[in-house]
Order: sequence, then C-alpha cells, then structure tokens
Amino acid sequence: MIVLASASPARLALLRSAGLDPKVIVSGVDEESFSAHSPAALSLVLAKAKAEAVASGLDEGFVIGCDSILELDGRPYGKPATQEEATERWRLMRGRTGRLVTGHCVIDVAAGRQAAEVATTVVRFGQPSDEEIAAYVATGEPLRVAGAFSLEGRGGWFVEGIEGDHGNVLGVSLPLLRDLFEELGHTVTSFWR
Repeated sequence: MIVLASASPARLALLRSAGLDPKVIVSGVDEESFSAHSPAALSLVLAKAKAEAVASGLDEGFVIGCDSILELDGRPYGKPATQEEATERWRLMRGRTGRLVTGHCVIDVAAGRQAAEVATTVVRFGQPSDEEIAAYVATGEPLRVAGAFSLEGRGGWFVEGIEGDHGNVLGVSLPLLRDLFEELGHTVTSFWR
C-alpha cells in the first residue's frame, strides 16, 4: 500500500498518472512550527515530519511525504496566506529566477526505514502586468500552492521556463522518488497498478 501524506491534488494526479494509486492521509503537521537553516533544509524537515506523522498511525505500507518551497534570494516562500501577500509575491517574482525545492521522504513502515532527499528546479518567471497579476490572484490558485504559482494551471502562463525536473515543480520528482524506493530495496514498478 502506498500512502501520500499530502492534500496536494497536483501530487496525487502526478502519482496516479505515473501508475501509482496512493491512499491520501493528510498529516496535520503545523508547518509554521518548523525552521531550518535554508529553504531546502526546511522542505526536507517538513517532508520528513509529514511522512513520520502519517506513518506513526500505520502498521505497514509506504508513506510518501513531500513539501515544496520557492527560494528567492535565499528566502523561503510557501503558500501565501492572503490575496495581498500573493500579489506582492508576484510583483517580487516577475522577471526573476527562483528555485523550487521539494523535500521528499519515503518511509517503509513495516521495516521502520526511511529515505529522504531534496529535488531542486530552477524557475524563470515572466513579466506579467499588474492587471494580469490581479486577475491571477483573483482566481485563488496562488493561495493554494507553494511559491504562489501552479505550473500546470493558470500560473503556467507566467513562467518562461524551468531547468530541471518538471514534476518537481508540480510537487513530486518521479526520478528522485524512484531513487528513494530503490534505496529502501524496492523497485517503483512493483507498485504500478
């Protein structure tokens, strides 16, 4: 049994399209209570915390925990809390380049083992006008996602390019996840439905 410790519809959709059929159990972890020395380290701490919280209630299965953070000028940016914050974030991001870091943690519950790592993708933002930013923020999409943008949604109009794993920007790096399963002694193909 594969369990996704995330409420992210994008993560779930990506894993399903890649052949897995995970059960979703949201961790309930208070992300604001964690800190780390860098955005990448914070994403890993949060991914582990989410996976461990869900795994603690199970006797078997494989739990996947992920957490994505946009790093801009060395600072972490998660989901904006308000439309005003999302608007300011987009004004800060436009025309710039950031790094989307996603911590990944896989726990083999029965074996009591885990493997974890961070994937990084460079994101080049376009130059949306103030009117376009306002229209985008009004959709509510930026309030539901790390970094205030969704590559596969309306935010994709304002991303000029990426360097690295496309899936990582959607919330889960399939190549990295494959490596983590292998580190735990399992091939990802054995979980395909």
